[in-house]
Amino acid sequence: RRLYNDLLSNYNRLIRPVGNNTDRLTVKMGLKLSQLIDVNLKSQIMTTNMWVEQEWNDYKLKWNPEEYGGVDTLHVPSEHIWLPDIVLYNNADGNYEVTIMTKAIIHHTGKVVWKPPATYKSFCEIDVEYFPFDQQTCFMKFGSWSYDGYTVDLRHISQTPDSTEIEMGIDLQDYYLSVEWDVMRVPATRNEKFYSCCEEPYQDIMFNITLRRKTLFYTVNLIIPCIGLSFLSVLVFYLPSDSGEKVSLCISILLSLTVFFLLLAEIIPPTSLTVP
Repeated sequence: RRLYNDLLSNYNRLIRPVGNNTDRLTVKMGLKLSQLIDVNLKSQIMTTNMWVEQEWNDYKLKWNPEEYGGVDTLHVPSEHIWLPDIVLYNNADGNYEVTIMTKAIIHHTGKVVWKPPATYKSFCEIDVEYFPFDQQTCFMKFGSWSYDGYTVDLRHISQTPDSTEIEMGIDLQDYYLSVEWDVMRVPATRNEKFYSCCEEPYQDIMFNITLRRKTLFYTVNLIIPCIGLSFLSVLVFYLPSDSGEKVSLCISILLSLTVFFLLLAEIIPPTSLTVP
Protein backbone atom coordinates (compact mmCIF):
# COMPACT_ATOMS: atom_id res chain seq x y z
CA ARG A 1 0.00 0.00 0.00
CA ARG A 2 2.83 2.41 0.87
CA LEU A 3 4.55 1.67 -2.45
CA TYR A 4 1.31 2.19 -4.36
CA ASN A 5 0.70 5.55 -2.67
CA ASP A 6 4.29 6.71 -3.19
CA LEU A 7 4.18 5.92 -6.90
CA LEU A 8 0.73 7.16 -7.83
CA SER A 9 -0.17 9.85 -5.30
CA ASN A 10 1.11 12.65 -7.56
CA TYR A 11 1.06 10.72 -10.83
CA ASN A 12 -0.66 12.31 -13.85
CA ARG A 13 -1.83 9.63 -16.27
CA LEU A 14 -2.47 12.20 -19.02
CA ILE A 15 1.21 13.15 -19.41
CA ARG A 16 3.54 11.07 -21.58
CA PRO A 17 6.16 9.54 -19.24
CA VAL A 18 9.38 11.12 -20.55
CA GLY A 19 11.93 13.30 -18.77
CA ASN A 20 12.04 15.81 -21.60
CA ASN A 21 9.17 16.71 -23.89
CA THR A 22 11.39 16.17 -26.95
CA ASP A 23 12.32 12.61 -25.94
CA ARG A 24 10.82 9.67 -27.82
CA LEU A 25 9.09 6.97 -25.82
CA THR A 26 9.63 3.47 -27.20
CA VAL A 27 6.51 1.29 -27.09
CA LYS A 28 6.81 -2.37 -28.03
CA MET A 29 3.74 -4.35 -29.00
CA GLY A 30 2.92 -7.88 -30.06
CA LEU A 31 -0.14 -10.03 -30.64
CA LYS A 32 -1.01 -13.45 -29.29
CA LEU A 33 -3.78 -15.14 -31.28
CA SER A 34 -6.17 -17.00 -29.01
CA GLN A 35 -8.97 -17.87 -31.43
CA LEU A 36 -9.98 -17.25 -35.02
CA ILE A 37 -13.67 -16.76 -34.39
CA ASP A 38 -14.98 -16.18 -37.90
CA VAL A 39 -14.10 -15.19 -41.46
CA ASN A 40 -17.32 -13.85 -42.98
CA LEU A 41 -17.05 -14.12 -46.76
CA LYS A 42 -20.12 -12.03 -47.58
CA SER A 43 -19.30 -9.09 -45.32
CA GLN A 44 -15.52 -9.66 -45.75
CA ILE A 45 -14.80 -9.32 -42.04
CA MET A 46 -12.39 -11.38 -39.95
CA THR A 47 -13.15 -11.75 -36.24
CA THR A 48 -10.30 -12.69 -33.92
CA ASN A 49 -9.71 -13.03 -30.20
CA MET A 50 -6.31 -11.59 -29.29
CA TRP A 51 -4.02 -10.78 -26.42
CA VAL A 52 -2.42 -7.39 -27.11
CA GLU A 53 0.97 -7.26 -25.40
CA GLN A 54 2.46 -3.79 -24.86
CA GLU A 55 5.67 -2.76 -23.11
CA TRP A 56 7.26 0.62 -22.33
CA ASN A 57 9.36 2.31 -19.66
CA ASP A 58 7.87 4.87 -17.28
CA TYR A 59 10.63 6.75 -15.46
CA LYS A 60 8.15 7.94 -12.83
CA LEU A 61 7.37 4.37 -11.73
CA LYS A 62 10.80 3.32 -10.43
CA TRP A 63 11.65 2.30 -6.88
CA ASN A 64 14.24 0.49 -4.79
CA PRO A 65 12.89 -2.94 -3.75
CA GLU A 66 15.01 -2.89 -0.57
CA GLU A 67 13.03 0.09 0.70
CA TYR A 68 9.71 -1.72 0.27
CA GLY A 69 10.29 -5.16 1.76
CA GLY A 70 11.79 -6.69 -1.38
CA VAL A 71 8.75 -5.97 -3.58
CA ASP A 72 10.02 -5.77 -7.18
CA THR A 73 6.72 -5.88 -9.11
CA LEU A 74 3.37 -4.21 -8.64
CA HIS A 75 -0.01 -4.91 -10.24
CA VAL A 76 -2.02 -1.72 -10.72
CA PRO A 77 -5.28 -0.92 -12.52
CA SER A 78 -4.41 0.24 -16.01
CA GLU A 79 -6.78 3.20 -15.63
CA HIS A 80 -4.39 4.74 -13.10
CA ILE A 81 -1.30 5.03 -15.32
CA TRP A 82 -0.39 6.40 -18.75
CA LEU A 83 -1.26 4.01 -21.58
CA PRO A 84 -0.27 4.14 -25.25
CA ASP A 85 -3.31 4.68 -27.46
CA ILE A 86 -2.58 1.79 -29.83
CA VAL A 87 -5.66 0.98 -31.91
CA LEU A 88 -6.62 -1.20 -34.88
CA TYR A 89 -6.81 1.09 -37.92
CA ASN A 90 -8.76 -1.23 -40.25
CA ASN A 91 -11.51 -1.84 -37.71
CA ALA A 92 -14.89 -2.94 -39.08
CA ASP A 93 -17.29 -2.29 -36.19
CA GLY A 94 -16.13 0.95 -34.59
CA ASN A 95 -14.74 -0.75 -31.47
CA TYR A 96 -11.11 0.37 -31.67
CA GLU A 97 -10.06 -0.34 -28.09
CA VAL A 98 -9.43 -3.46 -26.02
CA THR A 99 -12.27 -5.46 -24.48
CA ILE A 100 -11.25 -5.36 -20.79
CA MET A 101 -8.98 -2.86 -19.03
CA THR A 102 -6.87 -5.43 -17.18
CA LYS A 103 -4.21 -4.61 -14.62
CA ALA A 104 -0.73 -3.61 -15.71
CA ILE A 105 2.46 -5.10 -14.26
CA ILE A 106 5.04 -2.53 -13.14
CA HIS A 107 8.63 -3.61 -12.49
CA HIS A 108 10.92 -1.71 -10.14
CA THR A 109 13.06 -0.66 -13.12
CA GLY A 110 10.13 1.31 -14.54
CA LYS A 111 9.22 -1.30 -17.14
CA VAL A 112 5.45 -1.54 -17.64
CA VAL A 113 3.83 -4.63 -19.20
CA TRP A 114 0.16 -4.58 -20.20
CA LYS A 115 -1.55 -7.57 -21.85
CA PRO A 116 -5.28 -6.88 -22.27
CA PRO A 117 -7.57 -9.23 -24.24
CA ALA A 118 -9.44 -7.89 -27.24
CA THR A 119 -11.95 -9.14 -29.81
CA TYR A 120 -11.30 -7.45 -33.13
CA LYS A 121 -13.34 -7.27 -36.30
CA SER A 122 -11.12 -6.21 -39.19
CA PHE A 123 -11.74 -5.71 -42.90
CA CYS A 124 -10.39 -8.52 -45.06
CA GLU A 125 -10.53 -8.55 -48.85
CA ILE A 126 -11.76 -12.00 -49.90
CA ASP A 127 -10.69 -13.67 -53.16
CA VAL A 128 -13.08 -16.51 -54.05
CA GLU A 129 -11.56 -17.45 -57.40
CA TYR A 130 -10.47 -20.90 -56.17
CA PHE A 131 -13.28 -21.49 -53.66
CA PRO A 132 -13.40 -23.83 -51.75
CA PHE A 133 -9.69 -24.56 -52.33
CA ASP A 134 -8.80 -20.95 -51.60
CA GLN A 135 -6.21 -19.21 -49.48
CA GLN A 136 -6.88 -15.79 -47.95
CA THR A 137 -4.48 -13.17 -46.62
CA CYS A 138 -5.95 -10.76 -44.08
CA PHE A 139 -4.09 -7.94 -42.38
CA MET A 140 -4.44 -6.07 -39.10
CA LYS A 141 -2.90 -2.60 -38.99
CA PHE A 142 -2.06 -1.18 -35.54
CA GLY A 143 -0.74 2.25 -34.67
CA SER A 144 -1.01 5.16 -32.28
CA TRP A 145 -4.17 7.22 -32.68
CA SER A 146 -2.75 10.57 -31.57
CA TYR A 147 1.06 10.31 -31.26
CA ASP A 148 3.45 10.74 -34.19
CA GLY A 149 6.78 8.97 -34.63
CA TYR A 150 8.73 11.75 -32.89
CA THR A 151 6.85 11.27 -29.61
CA VAL A 152 6.12 7.51 -29.58
CA ASP A 153 8.46 5.06 -31.30
CA LEU A 154 6.27 2.04 -32.05
CA ARG A 155 8.14 -1.25 -32.49
CA HIS A 156 7.30 -4.94 -32.63
CA ILE A 157 8.14 -6.78 -29.44
CA SER A 158 10.35 -9.27 -31.37
CA GLN A 159 11.89 -6.73 -33.73
CA THR A 160 15.66 -6.41 -34.07
CA PRO A 161 17.20 -2.91 -34.36
CA ASP A 162 18.29 -3.40 -37.99
CA SER A 163 15.13 -5.02 -39.35
CA THR A 164 11.50 -4.08 -39.96
CA GLU A 165 10.32 -7.56 -41.00
CA ILE A 166 9.27 -10.15 -38.41
CA GLU A 167 8.69 -13.67 -39.71
CA MET A 168 6.66 -14.85 -36.69
CA GLY A 169 4.73 -11.67 -36.04
CA ILE A 170 1.91 -13.27 -34.03
CA ASP A 171 2.35 -15.72 -31.17
CA LEU A 172 0.41 -18.94 -31.91
CA GLN A 173 1.50 -20.87 -28.84
CA ASP A 174 -1.96 -20.76 -27.21
CA TYR A 175 -3.97 -20.70 -30.44
CA TYR A 176 -7.23 -22.67 -30.37
CA LEU A 177 -7.45 -24.50 -33.71
CA SER A 178 -10.21 -23.40 -36.09
CA VAL A 179 -12.55 -25.99 -37.60
CA GLU A 180 -12.62 -24.17 -40.95
CA TRP A 181 -9.23 -22.50 -41.44
CA ASP A 182 -5.55 -23.39 -41.10
CA VAL A 183 -3.19 -20.57 -40.16
CA MET A 184 -0.25 -20.78 -42.57
CA ARG A 185 1.87 -17.66 -41.99
CA VAL A 186 1.73 -14.68 -39.60
CA PRO A 187 4.49 -12.21 -40.56
CA ALA A 188 4.56 -8.61 -39.37
CA THR A 189 6.04 -5.43 -40.82
CA ARG A 190 6.84 -2.11 -39.15
CA ASN A 191 6.11 0.85 -41.41
CA GLU A 192 6.99 4.52 -41.13
CA LYS A 193 5.30 6.98 -43.47
CA PHE A 194 5.49 10.70 -44.14
CA TYR A 195 2.37 12.50 -45.32
CA SER A 196 2.17 15.76 -47.26
CA CYS A 197 0.18 17.40 -44.46
CA CYS A 198 2.76 16.91 -41.74
CA GLU A 199 6.49 16.93 -41.10
CA GLU A 200 6.34 14.16 -38.52
CA PRO A 201 6.50 10.46 -39.46
CA TYR A 202 3.64 8.14 -38.55
CA GLN A 203 4.34 4.54 -37.64
CA ASP A 204 2.26 1.40 -37.77
CA ILE A 205 2.73 -2.35 -37.51
CA MET A 206 1.05 -4.51 -40.14
CA PHE A 207 0.21 -8.07 -39.10
CA ASN A 208 -0.54 -10.38 -42.06
CA ILE A 209 -2.48 -13.58 -41.45
CA THR A 210 -2.47 -16.14 -44.27
CA LEU A 211 -5.35 -18.62 -43.98
CA ARG A 212 -6.02 -21.81 -45.93
CA ARG A 213 -9.52 -23.24 -45.99
CA LYS A 214 -10.16 -26.78 -44.78
CA THR A 215 -11.95 -28.37 -47.73
CA LEU A 216 -13.40 -31.59 -46.28
CA PHE A 217 -16.80 -30.10 -45.41
CA TYR A 218 -17.29 -28.51 -48.85
CA THR A 219 -16.00 -31.59 -50.66
CA VAL A 220 -18.48 -33.90 -48.93
CA ASN A 221 -21.48 -31.57 -48.87
CA LEU A 222 -21.06 -29.57 -52.08
CA ILE A 223 -18.62 -30.97 -54.63
CA ILE A 224 -19.42 -34.70 -54.42
CA PRO A 225 -23.23 -34.18 -54.61
CA CYS A 226 -22.83 -31.89 -57.64
CA ILE A 227 -20.63 -34.44 -59.40
CA GLY A 228 -23.16 -37.17 -58.60
CA LEU A 229 -26.00 -35.11 -60.04
CA SER A 230 -23.96 -34.45 -63.18
CA PHE A 231 -23.50 -38.19 -63.70
CA LEU A 232 -27.23 -38.70 -63.22
CA SER A 233 -27.93 -36.23 -66.01
CA VAL A 234 -25.88 -38.43 -68.37
CA LEU A 235 -27.91 -41.50 -67.38
CA VAL A 236 -31.04 -39.77 -68.64
CA PHE A 237 -29.99 -40.59 -72.22
CA TYR A 238 -30.02 -44.31 -71.39
CA LEU A 239 -33.70 -44.25 -70.46
CA PRO A 240 -36.20 -45.27 -73.14
CA SER A 241 -37.60 -42.32 -75.06
CA ASP A 242 -41.16 -43.37 -74.25
CA SER A 243 -40.44 -43.55 -70.52
CA GLY A 244 -42.51 -41.09 -68.51
CA GLU A 245 -39.83 -40.78 -65.83
CA LYS A 246 -37.29 -39.29 -68.22
CA VAL A 247 -38.65 -35.74 -67.99
CA SER A 248 -39.25 -36.06 -64.25
CA LEU A 249 -35.64 -37.11 -63.66
CA CYS A 250 -34.32 -34.18 -65.72
CA ILE A 251 -36.46 -31.71 -63.76
CA SER A 252 -35.37 -33.24 -60.44
CA ILE A 253 -31.70 -32.96 -61.38
CA LEU A 254 -32.18 -29.36 -62.51
CA LEU A 255 -33.90 -28.42 -59.26
CA SER A 256 -31.20 -30.13 -57.20
CA LEU A 257 -28.44 -28.27 -59.02
CA THR A 258 -30.34 -25.03 -58.54
CA VAL A 259 -30.46 -25.62 -54.79
CA PHE A 260 -26.69 -26.15 -54.67
CA PHE A 261 -26.09 -23.00 -56.72
CA LEU A 262 -28.29 -21.02 -54.32
CA LEU A 263 -26.35 -22.48 -51.40
CA LEU A 264 -23.09 -21.44 -53.03
CA ALA A 265 -24.42 -17.93 -53.66
CA GLU A 266 -25.28 -17.62 -49.95
CA ILE A 267 -21.71 -18.49 -48.92
CA ILE A 268 -19.53 -16.45 -51.27
CA PRO A 269 -19.58 -12.64 -51.47
CA PRO A 270 -21.47 -11.01 -54.38
CA THR A 271 -18.36 -9.76 -56.17
CA SER A 272 -17.73 -9.15 -59.85
CA LEU A 273 -13.94 -9.01 -59.53
CA THR A 274 -13.43 -12.77 -59.61
CA VAL A 275 -15.66 -15.72 -60.44
CA PRO A 276 -15.40 -18.93 -58.37
